[in-house]
Amino acid sequence: MSDWFCRLYGGNMEKINYQKRLDKLIAGFGGEIPTLLLHSCCAPCSSYCIEYLSQYFRITLLYYNPNISPAEEFTKRSEELKRLVSEMSLPNPVSVVIDDYDPNEFLSKVKGLENVPEGGERCFECYRLRLERAARYAANGGFDYFCSTLSISPRKNCEKLNEIGDELSEIYSVKHLPNDFKKRNGFKRSVELSEQYRLYRQSYCGCVFSKAENQTRNKV
Repeated sequence: MSDWFCRLYGGNMEKINYQKRLDKLIAGFGGEIPTLLLHSCCAPCSSYCIEYLSQYFRITLLYYNPNISPAEEFTKRSEELKRLVSEMSLPNPVSVVIDDYDPNEFLSKVKGLENVPEGGERCFECYRLRLERAARYAANGGFDYFCSTLSISPRKNCEKLNEIGDELSEIYSVKHLPNDFKKRNGFKRSVELSEQYRLYRQSYCGCVFSKAENQTRNKV
């Protein structure tokens, strides 16, 4: 039984407060500015994350999202991310890397899980696909830490994201940054920043399956 499963269903066991873990980590920096490879799913989710984290890190945003469909959507989101970073005034440098787009990487990863509702195992495999790319990139690039902006979404499983990140940290020998960016009104702030910078804010996660579910919900 995984630690994540125990935390969720193990009786009196409490969920981990990842924000407190992050606070403690940052407090120990002693004025140093480490490097962070931050996987980015889109500009709106990244907005608060880089506003907050750029106080303490030199950030490279990795836009790797083969789950996004169609290709035009992938490009639109990537362009919005680059525009956001160019317009924000941030304490420390933030750069953007747009990774290759191959939707077959995502489709092969979730094969057999196409009919699983959003938020289940199909999403977990998607988390792992993107986080593993980030961990590998961070290890190869000599970054101090890696993580993803995904935990800012109320629809994403923060515990699972951190569980996967911690596992990959061991595999790739690069530190995973504990995170729950929803905390301290992070999601609310991302909405405010999206309005301030007039960001394109999509109505579905990105994949063809979440888009279909969103369209079905809107018809009800």
